[in-house]
Amino acid sequence: MSTRFRTPFDDPQDFVALPRLAGLALSPDGSRLVTTVSVINAERNALRPSLWQVDPTGQRPAHRLTRGASGESAPVFAPDGDLLFGAARPDPDAKDQPDDAPSALWRLPAAGGEARLVGTRPGGIGGVAVARDAGTVVVTSMTMPGAVTAEDDGKRRTERKDRKLSAILHEGHPVRFWDRDLGPDQARLLVGGPGVERPDGDGGERDGDAPGEPRIAWRDLTPDPAGALLETAHDITPDGRTVVSEWRIAERAGANRVALVAIDVATGERRVLVDGGGHDWLAPRVSPDGSRVALLRERHSTPTMPVDLRLVVVPVEGGEPVEVAPGWDRWVSELAWTPDGSAVVVTADDHGRAPLFRIELASGAVTRLTGDDGAYTDPVVSPDGRHVYALRSSYDSPPAPVRVDAAVPGQEPVRLSSPAADPELPGRLSEVSATAADGTALRAWLALPHSAAEDAPAPLLLWVHGGPLGSWNSWHWRWNPWVLVARGYAVLLPDPALSTGYGLEFIARGWGTWGDKPYTDLMTITDAAAARPDTDATRTAAMGGSFGGYMANWIAGHTDRFSAIVTHASLWALDQFGPTTDAPFYWRREMTAEQSRRHTPDASAAAISTPVLVIHGDRDFRVPIGEALRLWWELVERHDGEPEDLPHRFLYFPDEGHWILRPQNSVVWYETVIEFLDRHVRGG
Repeated sequence: MSTRFRTPFDDPQDFVALPRLAGLALSPDGSRLVTTVSVINAERNALRPSLWQVDPTGQRPAHRLTRGASGESAPVFAPDGDLLFGAARPDPDAKDQPDDAPSALWRLPAAGGEARLVGTRPGGIGGVAVARDAGTVVVTSMTMPGAVTAEDDGKRRTERKDRKLSAILHEGHPVRFWDRDLGPDQARLLVGGPGVERPDGDGGERDGDAPGEPRIAWRDLTPDPAGALLETAHDITPDGRTVVSEWRIAERAGANRVALVAIDVATGERRVLVDGGGHDWLAPRVSPDGSRVALLRERHSTPTMPVDLRLVVVPVEGGEPVEVAPGWDRWVSELAWTPDGSAVVVTADDHGRAPLFRIELASGAVTRLTGDDGAYTDPVVSPDGRHVYALRSSYDSPPAPVRVDAAVPGQEPVRLSSPAADPELPGRLSEVSATAADGTALRAWLALPHSAAEDAPAPLLLWVHGGPLGSWNSWHWRWNPWVLVARGYAVLLPDPALSTGYGLEFIARGWGTWGDKPYTDLMTITDAAAARPDTDATRTAAMGGSFGGYMANWIAGHTDRFSAIVTHASLWALDQFGPTTDAPFYWRREMTAEQSRRHTPDASAAAISTPVLVIHGDRDFRVPIGEALRLWWELVERHDGEPEDLPHRFLYFPDEGHWILRPQNSVVWYETVIEFLDRHVRGG
């Protein structure tokens, strides 16, 4: 019998306790990198983030900067090197401290010392961006309708709380988003700090740590946004004079589109930079000289044409957008300007990886900077333009800070000293390839236990990704294959039709026809994995979440080759899902009623003979709980046997949304999945 060292993946309790890195900020002089590290709290029921500093040269170990009881996140540097961050810490000057204090803006001096509170609002502060030269700060804050000042906002909130009011009157769509109810407050854009006059009647409080220095008195740039700033991105020019922002515009029949606007900080005047054309205009990033904005143009889909993302540049003063690298068939996910404004460094999915690319704006030339299997996020470029810093992950390592040369193609990254060490894995990573019936090349990652061998093949678990526009290419904390590998399963992570990183035609193969090529691609790549001598084709299961849950349901109704099915946050009845999701207009663009009828899993309910584990959160508004309730009833109703012999199970989370985020709920998720698989796949 083989033996191995114990890993953090052997027990889900150990797995959820692993530290998790997210985000990256670089100081103006390039000497300090800051990331957020989340660890489980003493009660083991929540993750608490803190800020850590990383040495860009890789010579000194990372060290912790903050230790607040409530945690700190979203770091961004001011021009003088001070670090701004968000935290729900107690106000040192407030007489009464609420139990649910909102996130406020804090400032940690570059010279050292204690962080001090510099900006508050009753509805909290988020989305912080700082003008690189002027130091002007722009934020978002949830604000009650009709409130003019922070005092007005606070009074309206207090009155509502004291009267125990929960009712919300809506005048349009949407009313919910992902896992939260919308309203009655709405996001507004506020500016403050250097170069911004203090508004009348809203003076700043005095900072107890710096006598005579007022806290930021915010000016409201969008006093009546009417939902235009729901989940939008924004940036500010280096001189602090102009804010550029996504702007959501309501359309007929409950639809909306996203434009790009420029807002004058001095006057609040808003002008449209680009709008319409059958596109949304997303994720603006202002150039270092403040003259241009790089952003993503997303084409609206139709039932026969998929969405398409293109990188464009538009002048801040107005003008026609220019597409960058029009011949490059990849979708940019994140971007950073080079200091001279001649190029952008971007990330994009590519054949099961997410490399760093450099794109020259003048020529459109694209250079792949990283040649490894990594997936990169949060790129930032050094002030001298020589290096790019990013977080790198892959399926064999969680996110960690790295450095690459900003101009060398196909290089290996230089790993910097990380606040967290890579955990020991319980297995090895391989890659599987196959060819679809139409000749399309298919591929997948395969995570195998160390013990898997020809004389000891591992049971095979097909795990379908969500999206459907996505790719299995980076480390996942929510859907981590190694917890299943530690229990002896070989986990297959394929990218079927609709997956990103293989070009628009690969997406178009499955557009509007989810039950066709996405399904046959999955069966083809599963056949290839099952044919390996180190996997056991007689002991198999399939699972997935969101779109992956849809595919799990579709698989359950179209084949009995698997011994168990796990379906999380899944689409079951498309006629019901379409009007009840939080964005019905998007769904209506994507599928006709006839396409929905042809590809709805519930039409094959009578054919399901495989035991199914249904998992859903009641706060899931993207795929509402009604999908799981209807699926569960149809499974129970069709069970031909005694109630105690029902093979199906329903794991229900009253307080979770589309994702299972609370650590102990996550532990229960993994343990229940493992127990269900063991029972039906291994006869445990």
